[in-house]
Formats: sequence, structure tokens, C-alpha cells
Amino acid sequence: MSFRITGLPADPFRPLYDLSDAALRARGVRRCVADRKPGFPDRIELRDAEPGETLLLLNYMHQPADNPYRASHAIFVREGAERTWDRIDEVPALLRSRLLSVRAFDADDLMIDADVVDGVAPETLIERSFADRRAAYLHLHYARRGCYAARVERA
Repeated sequence: MSFRITGLPADPFRPLYDLSDAALRARGVRRCVADRKPGFPDRIELRDAEPGETLLLLNYMHQPADNPYRASHAIFVREGAERTWDRIDEVPALLRSRLLSVRAFDADDLMIDADVVDGVAPETLIERSFADRRAAYLHLHYARRGCYAARVERA
């Protein structure tokens, strides 16, 4: 079964890129500089930032549904990121290097299944999740810190 992994769109984050540190702090956002790789996963391009690149650390509502699964958490966005990862049947290296939580949601945005997989081979769990016809989409999270990583849909 084919699947499509997407990062976040850059549009909502662009207005933050050129703000001062004080203006970012007033919005609850922190600017940081990557000091190692891996360690700073950008959610737009779905790649680890290179040491020296700047990122914005902010709270992002990845599950905006008006139900008990409504959720937000901290994410990194590389300052200046523009090209949203959007590929079919391709898992970015960023995801392959981490333990992932795969969460399946139905058309009503209710979680119907969840499991953990080593990022080296997430395709098996993605396929298993989509074998349940109720699964409308999946959210991938970094299992250790619990933050949102990417969205998966049927291709």
C-alpha cells in the first residue's frame, strides 16, 4: 500500500522568521542554534538541522480536532525553511534515525490505534495501520520526547 508523508507547511511560520528574540519570547517562541546533528528535527523539511543553523522552538497544535484527542506540543522549525517534505513511499532519513510512535486516527479525528516502531523500518507499521479501513490518517511522533513529527496519508 502506498503512503504519503508530509511535513508542515512553511506559511504559518514565515512571519516568525525575522522577529527579534524579544518579539519571539512575547509569543512563547524561543530561537536556538543547533549544536549537534542529530538533535534538532525540522518539521517542515523533515531533516535534522546542521550545527550552526537557527531554529524556532514553539508550541504547535498538531491535532486541532474538538475532541478528547486535541493536542499540541513543542516542535522545532528551522528558521528559513520553505520546502515542505511531501513524498510518496519515501521515508525521510530524519524519521529513520529515531524511535517513532505511530498513531492512527479515524475520519472523526479519534485515535483508533497506536504502536511504537524503530524508525529504521516504519513501513510495516504504516501498512498495518492502514489495513484498518477506519484509519483516515496517521500521526508520527518521536516516541522518546512525544513531539509531533509528521503526517501520513494513503497515497
